[in-house]
Amino acid sequence: MSWKRDRPEHPRGYHHGNLKEELVRAALGLIGEKGPNGFTFAEAARLAGVSPAAPYRHFRDRDELLADVATRGFLAFEAALTRAWDQGRPDPETAFQRLGRAYLAFAHDEPAYYSAMFEAGVPLDASPELRAAAERAFAALRQSAEALIALLPQGKRPPALMMALHIWAMSHGIAALFGRADGGRRPLPMSAAELLEAGTLIYLQGLGIGGDGPASDD
Repeated sequence: MSWKRDRPEHPRGYHHGNLKEELVRAALGLIGEKGPNGFTFAEAARLAGVSPAAPYRHFRDRDELLADVATRGFLAFEAALTRAWDQGRPDPETAFQRLGRAYLAFAHDEPAYYSAMFEAGVPLDASPELRAAAERAFAALRQSAEALIALLPQGKRPPALMMALHIWAMSHGIAALFGRADGGRRPLPMSAAELLEAGTLIYLQGLGIGGDGPASDD
């Protein structure tokens, strides 16, 4: 999704009925152009077409604006992951690979949101809404881990939280290094999705899920 400066500027001091949404749009555009820490609150106001004082009606400062953007990003992220997981249908392994592709697609298609979520340095405790949205997004990953672990014998199941964190770290690393939509993307002889699929298959087979799995202890 592109957030361009393609709308007319409003006169200074202009008040419109959806200022908060305009400020979020402005922040997304500036994040895409300058990064999450490369713009000021005043610049967001100027791009939204209002006076420097107007944003204070909705946000305490730039950090609170970024926290709102990050919250919206996590909500959209959760929705994308939940759709991809689709309650583990038709089977957990297929749904899990679909989930990984959705993770990379969100990072690529929504770079401004993704940057606000993971690169802006906004603490999750900046607002209860941000923490709740972030936790729900991670819960989608944990749910998939729990479904996959359930395929293993009772005595050979790793902790679901540990597995979810491993998969998250792998997905985030591949998205950050190889799945970007900007000049920071590293070249690969394959797609980022193919790299993630190969990595997760190796990881799951090491646990004994899918493929031949590790050799039996018997």
